[in-house]
Amino acid sequence: MAVVVALVLAIVLFPAWIRLLKFRNIGQQVRADGPQGHLVKQGTPTMGGVLILLVVSLVYLTLGEVGRSGMICLVALLGCGFLGFIDDYAKVVKERSLGLTARMKIAGQAVVASAIGILAVNWAHVSPEVIVPFVGTIDLGVWQSTLTVGGFALEMPWLYLGLVFFMVLSFSNTVNLTDGLDGLAAGTVMIVMLAFSAISFAQDNLELALFGAAVSGACLGFLWYNSYPADIFMGDTGSLGLGAVIATMAVVTKTELLAPLLGGIYVAEGLSVILQVASFKLTGKRIFRMAPIHHHFEMKGWSETKVMVRFWIVTGALAGAGFALWFVARARF
Repeated sequence: MAVVVALVLAIVLFPAWIRLLKFRNIGQQVRADGPQGHLVKQGTPTMGGVLILLVVSLVYLTLGEVGRSGMICLVALLGCGFLGFIDDYAKVVKERSLGLTARMKIAGQAVVASAIGILAVNWAHVSPEVIVPFVGTIDLGVWQSTLTVGGFALEMPWLYLGLVFFMVLSFSNTVNLTDGLDGLAAGTVMIVMLAFSAISFAQDNLELALFGAAVSGACLGFLWYNSYPADIFMGDTGSLGLGAVIATMAVVTKTELLAPLLGGIYVAEGLSVILQVASFKLTGKRIFRMAPIHHHFEMKGWSETKVMVRFWIVTGALAGAGFALWFVARARF
């Protein structure tokens, strides 16, 4: 029901949102160094992520029982989403493809990531132990201290907080990198969040399953208008917030080590950029025709739709494999 309600809300509300964005001349600023075929997208309404965040919030807060795990996911979604909104707004005002500086964006993500880790451990009582499928657990709470803030004693398992910090920043930025083709980011996030929703349901955490379903439904409704050729883009408001939610769902479901498999497409996108930059700096040669890797396949002659659908297929296979691995490991141990 959460998927359907979020889907319907998104489909109903997006036409008015698109008209408002066009009226306010809030359009996408396309990178000049990107694929030349993307220049036609200049001026397409952006900041569709604002409505995605609104729909998810409404569905989660009204349809079911609100819990601490889900609220932490909502903090991640809105926190990094707000940062993305500032970035999108700066791009529109300055009329260029670059908004906030890299340092400012990372600093904002760091604040949100730190808050998520501290809330998860101290408010939602998430264990600092990391589960290794078929092996056991690794205790990342061995190096721990207590901080007193405003009369509250906060447990600070530094190694685990460092892991959460790394995950939130990594997924937030790699989903942002993936948002380079019509329908690519929204479709892959929809699939990954369905897998996390299934894991939450199997754990009897229904409020968290509802949250994941709401995100999937909102992304599916957004796809109605974001599929090629897109009528609207999600912008950094959507991609940064949705990436942070994927990392946070992994934390609250204790699937931290499965997250790179469930969201393997984002790992590939991020690694392609790292390898491209490292190779060019060290050897002066590029590994890919263009990075992130979805642009590489575009440059090889694949249509935008073909890249999108094949990346969806890969994401579905990886998310299915991740869920199966978690399910079998849980049954055996």
